Amino acid sequence: MSARPILLQILLQQRQWHRYGIFHAAYDDAARKIGRDLIGTAPSRAQLHRWTSGELKRLPYTDHCRVLEHMFPGWTADQLFGPCPDDVLSGCPSRTAPGGDLADVVAVFPTRADFTSTMPPHALFDAAKDVRAAGLSLNLICQQYPDQRLHRLVENGAELRCLFLDPDGDAIQAREREEGYTDHHLVMLTKLNIEVLSRVRDRLPDDAKDRLSLAVYDETIRFGIVLIDGETCVAQPYLPQARGVDSPTFVLRRCPESPGLYSTFERIYTELWDRSRPV
Repeated sequence: MSARPILLQILLQQRQWHRYGIFHAAYDDAARKIGRDLIGTAPSRAQLHRWTSGELKRLPYTDHCRVLEHMFPGWTADQLFGPCPDDVLSGCPSRTAPGGDLADVVAVFPTRADFTSTMPPHALFDAAKDVRAAGLSLNLICQQYPDQRLHRLVENGAELRCLFLDPDGDAIQAREREEGYTDHHLVMLTKLNIEVLSRVRDRLPDDAKDRLSLAVYDETIRFGIVLIDGETCVAQPYLPQARGVDSPTFVLRRCPESPGLYSTFERIYTELWDRSRPV
């Protein structure tokens, strides 16, 4: 086994696909886009371990290589099973797709549903120590991550700061009109989610309550932003005339050695938080 990890292992870790269940879902998603006959052909857990440990003497079957090259655009199978380059090993890949640098972007999903099926909330948050989120209703945290896990996360020392679009403001009503809602769906959902986190906060020990902060803002919504441990950013634009669930999702990984998009979205979050009203 080589002392230097292979590229595939590091790319899986960077995209948070190293857990077998998440990898399997990402593999099937890529296979579906190549040919439906490839769905269900993912390697076993033991095979994946051999792939990522550098134990292979030759490349996997051609179909496996095709799917992997689709999962990691810009890298050939030979490169994926070869030693990891220094720039990728440092967490700052200089080449993640044809054409070169993608400014921190490590994954792109056409819809939020595609994103959560590949990177479920528990994979993002279970080991997090600092989570900052801004958006509309923050369903990723409030509806897709169980209350018990949220409580345990904060009780164990994590800090969670959540910024909602003000359910009593003008901006959320404008967004409802844009999405075609006439029953105040977004207003009611946002109020419900704020109540969910408020109840979680109320049940926390006194010395942990300050680690769960809630606030609202009343400005035109452009992005949903989740920042995790100062390293990972999930950015989801709000498109005209489209529900949030139908919008694309970008996953960014901060690269301290070079400028990128992480710092841009972090600045957006910070400015919104500074103008917000506590709940």
